[in-house]
Amino acid sequence: MSFFLKYKDALLIFISIIFYFLFAYFLERTEFYYLIFLWFSLFGAFYLLINSKTISFSTLVGISVVFRLIFLFAIPNLSQDFYRFIWDGRMILEGLNPYLSLPETYIQQGLNPVAQALELYTGMGEMNGSHFTNYPPINQFCFLIAAIFSSKSIFGAVIVFKFILILADIGILYFGKKILEKLQLPLKNIFWYLLNPFIIIEMTGNLHFEPVMLFFLIWGIYKLHQQKWIIAAILIACSVSVKLIPLLFLPLFFQWFVKNNKTFFLGFKKLIAFYTIVLGTIILLFIPFYSSELIANYSNSVGLWFRNFEFNASFYYVFREIGYLFRGYNEIAIIGKITPIITILFLIIITLFRKNKTEIQLITAFLFGLCFYYFTATTVHPWYLATPIILSVFTKYKFPIVWSLVIILSYQAYSNFPWKENLWFVFIEYFIVYCFLIYEIKRVNFKKLII
Repeated sequence: MSFFLKYKDALLIFISIIFYFLFAYFLERTEFYYLIFLWFSLFGAFYLLINSKTISFSTLVGISVVFRLIFLFAIPNLSQDFYRFIWDGRMILEGLNPYLSLPETYIQQGLNPVAQALELYTGMGEMNGSHFTNYPPINQFCFLIAAIFSSKSIFGAVIVFKFILILADIGILYFGKKILEKLQLPLKNIFWYLLNPFIIIEMTGNLHFEPVMLFFLIWGIYKLHQQKWIIAAILIACSVSVKLIPLLFLPLFFQWFVKNNKTFFLGFKKLIAFYTIVLGTIILLFIPFYSSELIANYSNSVGLWFRNFEFNASFYYVFREIGYLFRGYNEIAIIGKITPIITILFLIIITLFRKNKTEIQLITAFLFGLCFYYFTATTVHPWYLATPIILSVFTKYKFPIVWSLVIILSYQAYSNFPWKENLWFVFIEYFIVYCFLIYEIKRVNFKKLII
């Protein structure tokens, strides 16, 4: 029996290697049915490997790295964003501030500020090239590293990016394992993130920098557990300086500081100091790029995600249809301003009225606060799910894992020319996610009643 189980594990690993190779080198984003066949097959193998009783922790680590290395020489096939990453990095290498200019402007004027400028602009697309960059400073530093090592080759820059992301995931493994040990949770939980086909494909495969953000965030949570809150504040600021998402978590630290200290005054004093260090570090990291135009350009670019863009949304699409019904046109400009306010109110409620004193309670609050934002957002790109997935590793909830399986349905939009979403696929995605979420909430609450 043991030999059979080990043979089964070897077969699953072999099948995964073949399918990842096909995904990396023989798939176009428009081939939707081929895409979901590979995707669901890889998820099936992933689930069986995670639940195998004969495969060791070290073997799971090894295959997690091997699966990522399969993508090392593959150009991303589900995203064009990496062209803008390369552009920004080369702009910095040339001594130019990427926050102050549009790629579109240079191309229209016939200028080539960086090597392969026209090829990069064509690759990133007109929409990306017509907006100011919205990537924070540490993300820009990663782009610069690629420019230093490969200033004239797109392929070379892609390889550098992939090495950075693989190293970030190894860092997440290191600190994530330590947190699981401290919380006395199963160490295999880390593979719900590390071995997840969604993470391997969207991050290493398609070059989204969430792993770098999450590396700093998980490291910061670990330092918070050690009561080294000053270092934790700096690390969380670094996380925000890769992607802005962790800013949503700042209100949720209230109980951690105020209720875990001897007096309210002492806890509140530490909380204010914590916030000051986080915000101060973020400002310091932006200073090398500072100019009078920076704030206007950056805020305008970020604001577009609320006012103009819509993709794979949930409740927003319901609100949009109500707007069409009563006003006759798309109310995204208004709805996009209201939903962030609703998210802030939700964060305030779980900050003040939910217990967030222990690490697990705090991380669970992070998870639900972020997912509430995604459930009401106008745009939910697949790679956004990396954060809920890693947070779920330390909680009783696994609905982000289910979401990472079904979010592939959103890519059906790219099989249409011109690009167009089929809202039935979006409905199926969120119907499955909400059903599983409700099931998990009921299950967790039931366990609390009987314990």
